[in-house]
Amino acid sequence: MSKKELVYLQNSNLKENVPTDFQTRLTAYKLQSNDVLSIKVLSVDPDMSNLFNITNPNNAFGMSDPGTMYLSGYAIDNEGFINLPTVGKLKVEGLTTSQTQELVQRNLDRYITDATVVVKLISFRISVIGEVRNPGHFYIYNERANLLEGLSMAGDLTQSADRENVKIIRQKKDGQTEIVLLDLKDPNLVQSQYYYLMPNDVVYVEPLGTQLKRDNLIVWNAVLGVISTGALLYNLFK
Repeated sequence: MSKKELVYLQNSNLKENVPTDFQTRLTAYKLQSNDVLSIKVLSVDPDMSNLFNITNPNNAFGMSDPGTMYLSGYAIDNEGFINLPTVGKLKVEGLTTSQTQELVQRNLDRYITDATVVVKLISFRISVIGEVRNPGHFYIYNERANLLEGLSMAGDLTQSADRENVKIIRQKKDGQTEIVLLDLKDPNLVQSQYYYLMPNDVVYVEPLGTQLKRDNLIVWNAVLGVISTGALLYNLFK
C-alpha cells in the first residue's frame, strides 16, 4: 500500500501554517428533545444551591462515569422543556448550551444571590464502526469535537480503510436520517459543515475495494483447499 493511499488532507499545493476559516463556519449545536443536560449551581448558600443539584457539584464534569452523569442530568422532554425545582419549566429546545446557561442563570437570580450556573450537554455520544482499530460507542465532553478526533477515539483507521469513503449518518430534527460521504484526503474537509460531530452521529469507515477482493480470494482459496482435501481423502478411502 502506497503512502498516497494512507495520508489524510492531501494537497501538494497546501501551504504550511496558513489558517483556514472553518472556525467562522462552525454552527453551535441546538438542543433537542431527549438531550440530557448537567446543570450545576454554586453559591455561598449550599443548602439553597443544592436544591438544583441532582448530584454533588464537586463530582461534576469528568468525576463520574457517563451512565451516572446521564441519570443525574435534566432530560429535555418532548415539548422541549426542562423542569427545575422551584423555577419550574423552561423552554430550552433550539437553544445552545450557552444560551440555556444564561436562561437558567436569569431565572435562578430571583431565588439565589450571587449564584453561578454551569450547563453542559452530557448526552453527546457517537458511534464509530467499520475499518477502525477499536469500533464502539464514545462519549464526548467537547461540543466542538471534530471527525478526526472521533476517529482517534476509535484508535484511528486501519490500513485497509478507504479514506475517500467515510460516511456520517446523522439524525435530523424532523426524524429523517442524513447520510454524507466524506473524503479524508481532501484538505477542504476542515471547512465542511460535517467536519464537526453532532450528538448521536454514526461514523462508518468503508473498507478498500482491493481489501475486499483480497479477503474474497482468501476465502475462495480456503474453500478450494477444503474441497481438494476432501477429494483426496475420498480417493484414498474409496
